[in-house]
Amino acid sequence: MSQTPRPKKPLQPPLCGIRVLDLSRVLAGPWCTMTLADLGADVIKVEAPQGDDTRTWGPPFLEHNGQKISAYFACCNRNKRSITIDLHTEQGRKIVHQLAKTADVVVENFKTGGAEKLGVGYETLRQINPKIIYCSISGYGRTGAAKDRLGYDFVIQAETGLMSITGEVTGQPVKVGVAAADLATGQNATIAILAALIHRATSGEGQYIDISLFDSQLQMLANVASSALFSGKDAPRFGNAHANIVPYQAFEALDGWFVIACGNDHQWQHLCETLKTPEWAAEGHIYATNPSRVQHRETLVPLLAERLRMKPVAFWLEALKAGGIPAGKVHSIKEALATTAPLLQPHPLLGLNIPTVPSALHFSTTPVANRYPPPLLGEHSAEILAELPRA
Repeated sequence: MSQTPRPKKPLQPPLCGIRVLDLSRVLAGPWCTMTLADLGADVIKVEAPQGDDTRTWGPPFLEHNGQKISAYFACCNRNKRSITIDLHTEQGRKIVHQLAKTADVVVENFKTGGAEKLGVGYETLRQINPKIIYCSISGYGRTGAAKDRLGYDFVIQAETGLMSITGEVTGQPVKVGVAAADLATGQNATIAILAALIHRATSGEGQYIDISLFDSQLQMLANVASSALFSGKDAPRFGNAHANIVPYQAFEALDGWFVIACGNDHQWQHLCETLKTPEWAAEGHIYATNPSRVQHRETLVPLLAERLRMKPVAFWLEALKAGGIPAGKVHSIKEALATTAPLLQPHPLLGLNIPTVPSALHFSTTPVANRYPPPLLGEHSAEILAELPRA
């Protein structure tokens, strides 16, 4: 007798059942907690009565029915529920303490000592919930001589040396066009929290996590920092070129800019065939090997630039693709966004679809969540208060 197949359970995101208390604002903390929310965690965003700073960072805004959301706020706050709480009041602290009883994770980015003054520091909340995982995000860490300094991405980019290697070779230092230190810190915080959740699953122990913008951006210098450590020499600025690989930079074609990322000598041989200069790749030639090309970049790059200016971008991209040489057009932001459909989340109160860039995390079995659009200030306050454990 055949059995009726059981209906498959709906697929759940990987962090389904995890609750996160988000006491952070601006970008690094909210970027972390949005990632956790995308992974299925129930993220409760606790906002002061005036709201997250980024709610007013604009234009642009989406506005309807007397309500509005800034593009900046929307980029890092989807899939969260918002509650307004004044932590300067006893009632506000009591609500956070009640929320902490059922929370798995707390994320905060107050000034050093700020959470403690408000009664929501790690030692206080761990007394309420010993298994809590508490992540502090700050500019320079919670210990050391710089712990009391305010941490802003722009300043961190300057102090970690990132600006010294960004920009034209003979120009002024330039910051990266997005808040790279904030984003790297948010990702590091996410990684640390996931690791702490695994540790808790095997040990039953919560713990305290200290993540800083300075440490995160310094780590993100990667091979540039490693080269300085190896050589003892400061890192020069190469503009759009690469310190260790040639050619690996932007070139101007007849009608626009594109990049070539020639990562090995095999690709270089194909590039030379495409440019009809096979002798440059012949054994013994000064351009034949990457170390030699790096040494002679001052003569090689102008020769390449002269040839590449003769044809349009589309011609070169097709020819380079045929030769197996990595290359791409320098897109505008709108051109880049046109390659991927935005995540559109209808907002029940605004009456509009809120577009955001979809999560970059893809799973075969546990899909990312798509539950809430970026919330209005305090949108879920009544709902969350109704869920508080009874005294």
